[in-house]
Amino acid sequence: MTWLDAEDIGIALWEKFPTIDPLTVRFTDLREKVLQLDGFDDDPKLSNEPKLEAIQMAWHEEWTENQG
Repeated sequence: MTWLDAEDIGIALWEKFPTIDPLTVRFTDLREKVLQLDGFDDDPKLSNEPKLEAIQMAWHEEWTENQG
């Protein structure tokens, strides 16, 4: 996965952190969580606010769909 794979990253984040509301995660913390994902292989320097926002929204969509 790369920074451009927002949907795949969102799914992976939901699977790894199912109890965290994505909208409560700061972008600095989100970046670190993405870098820790298995299968993520991109330059950390290529992250930016629009990419992190897209990832956060994809994660939020997964989180919302899977709540009780």
